[in-house]
Amino acid sequence: MPEGPEIRRVADQLETAIVGQPLTEAWFAFPALKTYEPALIGEQVQAIETRGKALLTHFSNGLTLYSHNQLYGVWRIVTPETELQTTRQLRVRLATADRAILLYSASDIELLNADTLAAHPFLNRIGPDVLSSALTVDEVKERLLSPRFRRRQFSGLLLDQAFLAGLGNYLRAEILWLAQLLPQHRAQDLSNHQLTAFSEALLSVPRHAYRMRGTMKKYHEEAAFQFEVFHRQGKKCRRCGTVIEKGTLSSRPFYWCPGCQH
Repeated sequence: MPEGPEIRRVADQLETAIVGQPLTEAWFAFPALKTYEPALIGEQVQAIETRGKALLTHFSNGLTLYSHNQLYGVWRIVTPETELQTTRQLRVRLATADRAILLYSASDIELLNADTLAAHPFLNRIGPDVLSSALTVDEVKERLLSPRFRRRQFSGLLLDQAFLAGLGNYLRAEILWLAQLLPQHRAQDLSNHQLTAFSEALLSVPRHAYRMRGTMKKYHEEAAFQFEVFHRQGKKCRRCGTVIEKGTLSSRPFYWCPGCQH
């Protein structure tokens, strides 16, 4: 499943394609959403927000399209007259005079007003978005030390969207490597220095992945995002030279350096 940086990059592309232009077409596959189609014609998409791995498309009439890609959902951007040849099931089509955005294969789709958006169970359950510029290192540190999370092992905590929304499996491995911690560590057992380094890594790794537009290739010696441990089993750690290992944690593959993560 794509993680927060990849979802935000998709949202950026969708915004560029459609924001601020009157809608000429609104189509939904699910019968419960069909009644909203006429109300959206002539309206504009004002913004496309991400909350972790969920996407919120805000319309000028106050409605919001909630969508979560889960494992199989994917957005496409085309010209309005384009018909894609695909075996995927089309779920949403929003078109302007110049562009159309299409959502395929997703099943978690709703149209919400201000009240139902504020009361949405998933959005109320997840934690702060790691890509939110308003989220600070001190706030992450406070969250780590809260009674709810301080006893949780990082192996599961970093996959729990209730802790921080947008984290996932590759980010879990890379964050723990940067902070030189192991997945069995818990916040309550760390020193203040370790807590600060971990809190900084929880924000810096996802934000760097987003800034580099989702690429994992090394285009620039210092700036580009590259995996340090993820999918690098059998290769040497670039920090200490120890061979990187692979295991399974929380039913997901995990990668770490036994030399400098301790």
